Amino acid sequence: MFLVVSVLLLTVCGVSQAQTLQNLVNQPPDGAIVGFLMTDGTVMYQGGAQSDWWRLTPDKSGSYLKGTWKQLASLPSGYVPLYFAAAVLADGRLIIEGGEYNFGNFAFTNMGAVYNPAKNTWTMQKPPKGWGFIGDSPSTVLPNGKFLLGSKFDRRVAELDPATLTWTNLSSAGKFDRNAEEGWTLMPDGSVLTFDVSKAPHSEKYDSSQQKWISLGSTIVDLHSPTTIQGCIPYGSHCYYPPGEVGPGMLQPDGTMFATGSASNGGNGPGHTAIFHPSTGKWTVGPDFPNGDNAGDSYAVLLPNGHPLVIGASGTSYEFDGKKLNSGIFIGYFNHLLVLPTGEVIVAGSEIYTPKGKPNPAWAPTIMTYPHTVSRGSTYKVSGTQFNGLSEAQAFGDELTSATNYPLVRITNKASGHVFYAKTHDHSTMGVATGKATVSTSFDVPAGTETGASTLVVVANGIASKAVSVTVN
Repeated sequence: MFLVVSVLLLTVCGVSQAQTLQNLVNQPPDGAIVGFLMTDGTVMYQGGAQSDWWRLTPDKSGSYLKGTWKQLASLPSGYVPLYFAAAVLADGRLIIEGGEYNFGNFAFTNMGAVYNPAKNTWTMQKPPKGWGFIGDSPSTVLPNGKFLLGSKFDRRVAELDPATLTWTNLSSAGKFDRNAEEGWTLMPDGSVLTFDVSKAPHSEKYDSSQQKWISLGSTIVDLHSPTTIQGCIPYGSHCYYPPGEVGPGMLQPDGTMFATGSASNGGNGPGHTAIFHPSTGKWTVGPDFPNGDNAGDSYAVLLPNGHPLVIGASGTSYEFDGKKLNSGIFIGYFNHLLVLPTGEVIVAGSEIYTPKGKPNPAWAPTIMTYPHTVSRGSTYKVSGTQFNGLSEAQAFGDELTSATNYPLVRITNKASGHVFYAKTHDHSTMGVATGKATVSTSFDVPAGTETGASTLVVVANGIASKAVSVTVN
């Protein structure tokens, strides 16, 4: 991604009159570049000025369509990044790391920052030792809660311990190529799968416990497109030669990973797709994008119905049903997608996309133990299964990821119907598809929660558990 996309593109509204796409009643005050679902049910967005951040809070009925905006603390002086690695951590904080641009200029900066929602403050974060540049690098959160970061310019990887905010450089033995422009997908076994760009069509996975990369063979079809930028992009005293682009990869409820491609045939053909089957360790070929479209440097989410939703370079949306890529409504290219706790998808912070279909009940979180009575301002624990969902549920070609594989707790007052999200934190795992394993999270009951008879659900990736009854004091 080497074009600065205009604010107009980022805030496309009202292009389609389809019933499944609606404009937010209150539009983002300064546009919305990239957003993150916070563990208190709000959505945090980087504004168009890039240093400014905003919070969208749903209304009392739980509607994000009618939600309201509030400006949050701006980034520390000197750090105004665009296109960076990022993740919501298990303690509820947000980390952003690097940036392809800083103050709108090519920088491949190695700066980073951590946002604390409880204090509404940003704190600068040091880079891994010896990393002079980071830029737009791939990343993910491992099941143990540590933030894994890849070096864009070589094969190095490092992990951040959120408890101490210290980095550890890990071994990257066996890596087939540099990490540039790759997307990383967390798998149920805790490994991180990628389909290479510099050495396409090769694929591999990282086993952090062994600190080594393991080859997964060829994706059969080429998922990368050649770079549109020729020659050297200088950074420091070095040269960066872009390897091209790929599309996002998405773990599906059946355990397979759906990988999407950028333009084929030297940039003139349709994007290919491929499916990785962990049970056999093999790839199979998926459908090409219709009408010569592709997903190079684009967004995807996993809908509650189990289908990946991908935006094509044309701006058209495509839903993969396991066999076909079905074209849908026009959403607009490079518009950030994020699954909300309601099961809807927020588009570029300005529209709500309502998908068709319902989730399989077997995919939902289940509550096993919980407090039957809670008090406002106090902290409690709830345990059960599948609190982290079956997938990270959001992806991009490389950077700009905002995974949602962590539990939210929603309390609804039976008398008024008003909705309150309790901030969750200290999840027992950040894995995906945890199956029958018992997992847990802590939650803080908001001081403003209405008292009396209520229901409580745990939500992961837009899919809610069956409700249990609680009394709020």
